[in-house]
Amino acid sequence: MTARVDAPLKVTGQARYGADHWFPDMTYGYLVLSTIAHGRIEAMDVTSAKNAPGVIAVYTPFDPLVLHKPSTFLGETWVPLQDREVAYYGQPIGVVIAETFEQARDAAMLVDATYEVLPAVTSMTEGMATAEDPPPSRFGSQAALELLADGVASIDDAIAASPVVVEATYSTAPQNHAAMEPHSAIATWEEGVLTVYSGNQASNLQADELAGALGVDGDRVRAVNPFVGGAFGGKGRTSAPAFLAAAASRALGRPVKAALTREQVFTATAGRASTVQKLTLGADKNGTLIAVRHDSWCSTAMDRSFVEPTGQGTSGQYYTTPNLSLSQKIVPLNLPPTTFMRAPGEAPGSFALESAMDELAVALDVDPIELRLRNASTAPIGKDLQWSSKHLDECFRIGADRFGWSERTPGGRTEGDWLVGMGTASALFPAGRFPASVELTLRADGTAVVSTSGADPGTGLLTVLAQVSGESLDIATDRVTPRLGHSTYPAGGFSAGSTGTASAGTAVMVAAAQVIDDLLGLATAPGAPFEGVEASYEGGAVVGGGRTMPFGELLHALGRESLTATGTSAPGEEVTKHSFGSFGAQFCEVRVHRWTREARVTRMLGVFDAGRIINEKTARGQIAGGMIWGVSAALHEALEFEENGRLANGDFAGYLVPVNADIPNVDVEFVHHPDTLHNALGAKGVGEVGIVGMAAAVANAVYNATGIRVRHIPITIEDLLID
Repeated sequence: MTARVDAPLKVTGQARYGADHWFPDMTYGYLVLSTIAHGRIEAMDVTSAKNAPGVIAVYTPFDPLVLHKPSTFLGETWVPLQDREVAYYGQPIGVVIAETFEQARDAAMLVDATYEVLPAVTSMTEGMATAEDPPPSRFGSQAALELLADGVASIDDAIAASPVVVEATYSTAPQNHAAMEPHSAIATWEEGVLTVYSGNQASNLQADELAGALGVDGDRVRAVNPFVGGAFGGKGRTSAPAFLAAAASRALGRPVKAALTREQVFTATAGRASTVQKLTLGADKNGTLIAVRHDSWCSTAMDRSFVEPTGQGTSGQYYTTPNLSLSQKIVPLNLPPTTFMRAPGEAPGSFALESAMDELAVALDVDPIELRLRNASTAPIGKDLQWSSKHLDECFRIGADRFGWSERTPGGRTEGDWLVGMGTASALFPAGRFPASVELTLRADGTAVVSTSGADPGTGLLTVLAQVSGESLDIATDRVTPRLGHSTYPAGGFSAGSTGTASAGTAVMVAAAQVIDDLLGLATAPGAPFEGVEASYEGGAVVGGGRTMPFGELLHALGRESLTATGTSAPGEEVTKHSFGSFGAQFCEVRVHRWTREARVTRMLGVFDAGRIINEKTARGQIAGGMIWGVSAALHEALEFEENGRLANGDFAGYLVPVNADIPNVDVEFVHHPDTLHNALGAKGVGEVGIVGMAAAVANAVYNATGIRVRHIPITIEDLLID
C-alpha cells in the first residue's frame, strides 16, 4: 500500500501552507467585520486607526480598494468593500494594513462604524413564511419535479391510495467547514505580475477570479497552493483575505499577508445551509414504495447565491417509486452566506430520507436493510440511463455480516446502565468528472514529473497522481514526482464533487500514452538508437531488435534532458448512456446512558462501492473522515445565531466538533468493482459518499436504543430526556 508522498513533509512540519510564506518588507492585513445583521454603513471613523502605531493604510467602502465582481463557471463572486450595504453580522467591511499583525489587529479595533439599522430576518422558522423558488441560475436541476404513474391524478392521490403512509418533518442545523487552516493569503506583485499564496481547491480557478476582480489579464496572476489544510468546499471560491491582500499589495507596492482569525472564519466565509424537509412515503403492505413526496427548504444568503438541494440527489435517486414529487424552496436570511460543504444536498437530504425509511420499516415491521434493497433503484427516477454499476446489495450483505446485524432486535438491548441500539442507512453520491489536463515529463535521469493545477486539500491526490503515472509509464511510483497547486500548470480540474481522481487520473493516462508514442517516435527516427527497428515500450524502456534501453538512457543518448506531453480528459458520450454514482451501506452502534441520556457512538462500519480504489490508505482516510463528520453532524455540530444575527458559538470552544473520545475505531470496507464505463481508470469518488447517510444511521440507532425518534440534528441530551 503506497504511503502518502507528502507525508514526510507534513509530519516533520516542512510543508509550507499559504500563510507560511514570507517576503521582505511584508505588511499585514486585519479585517474589520460588521456588527449588525442588516443595514447600511453611514460612516466609518478611521482616524484613530490610521494614527495607531505601525498602520500603513485603512481601506473601507468610503476609501475602497479597486475590485470588481469576477464571474466563473460557479457564478459571480462577491468581493468586499465595494458598497455600503450590510447583509449579515460579521461581514467584511474594512481592512487595516500595518507593519505587524498585532498592530493591524489592534488598530482594527479602533475603527468605528455607524449604521442605518434595518430589520433583519435571522430565523429559519420565520423566514419559511416567505420562502421563494430558487433563481434558475442558482439551481442545476428543476426546483420542482413531479412524476406520476399512468392514471394517477396527483401525488396526493397516490399517497392517499397507499396502504401504509409515513409522514414527518426533519431539520438539519447550519454548519461551518472548520478546516484546520484558516482562510489566508499572501500577495506580492513583481513587474506587474501578481503571485498569491492561498489555500484553495483549484489554483487556476482562483487565478481567474483574482484576475477578474483586479481587472488584469489572466497571465498576470499566479495562484500557488501546494498544500491546503482542509477545504471541504469552503475554499472553492476566492476568500475575502485573498481579494483584499491582492488589491492592497498593488496599491501599496509591498507584499501583504491577510489571515482570518478562527472566530472570523465563522462569518467571513460561507458555511452549510440549514434545512427543513417534509417527507411523505407511501407503500403497500409488503413495503414496496408507491409514492414519495419530498418538500425542502434551505437557508441562503440575501443575494440568493447558493441553494442546498436536498431532495434531488436523495429521494430522486435512491429508491424506485412510480410516483414522485420533489420541491425546493429557499429562505433568504441575514446570516453569513452558504456554499458547498462535503456532500452538499446529499448529506442533509440523506438524513431526512433515510430516517423516514427507518420509520417506514418500523411501521411495516420489516428489517430496515430488506426494505431498502426491496426498493433499490436501477436508475435515477424518471431517467432511462441506468447506473453504470451498482453493488449496494453486496455492500449491505457484507456490512450486515461484518457488523453483526442479525443480533439487532427492534427494541435494542440493555448493557448495565446503557441502552444499546443499531442503525443503518444507504449512501449515494454522484460520480462525476471535470475537464482536466496534466503535463507528464520524462527526464534523462530516469524519473518522471506529473504536473496539474488541481489541489490536494488532504485527499491524497498527490499520491494518486504518482501512482497512476507510475502505472501508466510502467515504472515504480517513487520514480514519479507529482506537482499540484500552481495556476501555471495545466488546468487540472476542481478538487470538488469527489472528482479529483477520475478527472486528473484519466488525463494522466492520456498524457502517458502520448509521451510514450513520442518517445518511440524519437527512438526510431533516423540516426536514433532504434532506427529501422520495430520498437515497443515495456517496463519504462524502449525494446526492439534484441535491445532494451530505459527511457532515461535513451533521452541521454539523444542529447535531450526531457520529453513532455500534455494529456486532456473530459466527460464524453458515456454521460448519454449511463448514470454514475458511488454507493455505500452505513452501520453504527449507539449507546445512550439510562440516567444521563448521554449518547455515544461505539461502533461504525461503512461498506462502499466506489469503483477502483487506487490507494486504499488515502481512500479509507477520506471515507473515515466523512463518517466521522456524519457523527459530528448527528450529535455535535450546529451554528447558533442570536436574534440580532450575531453568531453565539464562533469558536472551537462553543462550536462542537468530535474529539478522539467521541469517535471509536472506524471500520471501512470496499467491494472493489472498477467502473470503466465511467472512465478508463475505473475510479469513482470517495471524498463525499462517506458522510452521506451516517447522520441518519446514528439517529436510527438512537431510536433503536431508546424508542425516541429525533427528527432534527444535532441530537442533544435534552432530546432524549424522558418525561
